[in-house]
Amino acid sequence: MTPPPSSGLLSPVTEPVTDMVITKNTVTQQKSSDSCGCSSNPSPAITPDQKMLDRIAKHPCYSEEAHHHYARMHVAVAPACNIQCNYCNRKYDCANESRPGVVSELLTPEEAAHKTLVIAGKIPQMTVLGIAGPGDPLANPEKTFRTFELIADKAPDIKLCLSTNGLMLPDHVDKIKELNVDHVTITINMVDPEIGTQIYPWVHYRRKRYKGLEAARILHERQMEGLQALREADILCKVNSVMIPGINENHLVEVDQEIRKRGAFLHNIMPLISAPEHGTHFGLTGQRGPTPKELKKLQDECADSNMKMMRHCRQCRADAVGLLGEDRSQEFTKDKFMEMPEQYDLDLRQEVHAGIEHFKEEIKLAKARVKPSERVKDSPKILVAVATKGGGIVNQHFGHAKEFQIFEVDANEAKFVGHRKIDQYCQGGYGEDATLEFVIKAIADCKAVLVSKVGECPKAELREAGLQVVEAYDVIEKVAREFYDQHIQSS
Repeated sequence: MTPPPSSGLLSPVTEPVTDMVITKNTVTQQKSSDSCGCSSNPSPAITPDQKMLDRIAKHPCYSEEAHHHYARMHVAVAPACNIQCNYCNRKYDCANESRPGVVSELLTPEEAAHKTLVIAGKIPQMTVLGIAGPGDPLANPEKTFRTFELIADKAPDIKLCLSTNGLMLPDHVDKIKELNVDHVTITINMVDPEIGTQIYPWVHYRRKRYKGLEAARILHERQMEGLQALREADILCKVNSVMIPGINENHLVEVDQEIRKRGAFLHNIMPLISAPEHGTHFGLTGQRGPTPKELKKLQDECADSNMKMMRHCRQCRADAVGLLGEDRSQEFTKDKFMEMPEQYDLDLRQEVHAGIEHFKEEIKLAKARVKPSERVKDSPKILVAVATKGGGIVNQHFGHAKEFQIFEVDANEAKFVGHRKIDQYCQGGYGEDATLEFVIKAIADCKAVLVSKVGECPKAELREAGLQVVEAYDVIEKVAREFYDQHIQSS
């Protein structure tokens, strides 16, 4: 299955569009005044209506469906940070690594705006501009807001968002609202300051450094105040939480309940990244991250509370570019993008987006054709691993995959539940045996691997490890459901 000719794409975002003509911007940014179901009183999780769905439809972080088709980019204009986290070391950088707080080069607001307009032309599927560091955007408010002002003036169809630790959020909600920043992410790892003391050594607040319990208490109170203020301002809020085994993995259920009361739209529970080479406190002290099974169990437990759960986060770099799950930032380093002309073309971008929406409708129809007419009760569930370049399609060669998307399948549906990062198998023969062993271990709890193609040697080893291999080029949910039906019949 391929996208319709109107999209001009084989895989949305992987095929850049160039040689565009700059057109004068005559469109004003859509400003939503529709309520998201928030009020001043604690309430259950927000239930999206159509207006809410329209607000998130092209935001790959807020919409699981959108992340298959639309891209985002981050600009690194905010180097300073006002808290210290035991899982963060912003001095470490590897261009091939995807991890929050990591950047290869800092930008001025003017450079960031130019880069955004270049990429908006090269990758018209890019719909979101975010500022996520490498420090905290609201510890650098002048640079952050100046960047947003420059971009909003020239590219009003690009959504603006920021990610913050929340310490200074209450002071800036009015400005955020004024600039039409409609999506804000807060990292909230605790609602009990005692637990916070194990995560945050210090915070710097109102020109004074606080440590221990007092630091954690200040951060907690400011985060709750900021979350409440976002709800009252009708700004969508996603909460990120880092799952740290032995410290907050059980406590995050309580965090989920508290942020739900205060109107958070989405909860993203992420695994701790704690490799020793990163030089973080947790990395150097041997604090482990959660296993995929532990992470999914906690996400499932919190999802049962009616909080929308984000499972497609890739814990992006602060200078990431492209689809979630890919990073094209090295195509747009400063020495390259500063030599490129700004090619923002609103008409062309709208044409490409229309093609994507048409393609999404085709996928929706394909899913409907494999959906049972009546819901099957007590259907057993299995996991399958999918190699995909995006678009909601099984369309990637096994040897080219750097991650697998994991789907939970039963007789009723195939539901995305996460992803597993792996080392690419095809590396010209070097280290392939060891890499395949790692890949098999990463997806050992799955029943099948869905790929567009796979070589005979890895196919044989996958089957020997108990993994069925399905070669196809079609909608993920369709291939997964068809495999499920065959698997159940043969069981």
